[in-house]
Amino acid sequence: MDFRHEWKHELNLSDMITIRQRLRAVAQADTHSIDGRYDIRSLYFDNLNDKALREKLDGVNAREKFRIRYYNGDTSVIQLEKKSKQGGLESKVQARLTADEAQAIVDGDLFWMPNSGRDLVVELYSKMMSQGLRPKTIVDYTREPFIYAPGNVRITLDYNIRSGLYYTDFLNTQCVTFPIMDDPIILEVKWDEFLSSIIRDAVQLEGRRTAAFSKYAACRAFG
Repeated sequence: MDFRHEWKHELNLSDMITIRQRLRAVAQADTHSIDGRYDIRSLYFDNLNDKALREKLDGVNAREKFRIRYYNGDTSVIQLEKKSKQGGLESKVQARLTADEAQAIVDGDLFWMPNSGRDLVVELYSKMMSQGLRPKTIVDYTREPFIYAPGNVRITLDYNIRSGLYYTDFLNTQCVTFPIMDDPIILEVKWDEFLSSIIRDAVQLEGRRTAAFSKYAACRAFG
């Protein structure tokens, strides 16, 4: 499992406009974006004791979380993801799901998972059985992604973060979600071995320091 460095900053609208203009001058827009952005819908998993949420809030150094996601309302391409954190490092592994498989997981129809032929699907099944992981809430947001080849750098601006509260009707593109408190804007910077001074300067803002932020935790603020 390869780990990458990760920074997060919480921004205001003026900050975002400033950084967006800087990034447009030095980095490239992600080719998968549409007009420079895309919409993401994720379904996060947790157990009855809210293990993933509690570990995040308690600042546990080594932790993991599972989610399923798709982009721009297109349910023909769905990814199961496990994101692992160790201090300031993060890694992510993925496996493709069909829409029928994703719906089966939401419905608790799990019998097919051990024989799926995908290690991550089998791991999720194991932890759903042993730890009681279950779909917990939908998280929607808009992302503006940039890439910078040296250091394999990826910079994203995330905003319009919305919570599904108690809803897990993940494939229903008409499912209503609600804006979270304070309407934050999140800058994320991820890189491999080194971060160029060009990008360091582009994302630097006076009075802004690296801080932990979890969209999942923010969307669980009311339950």
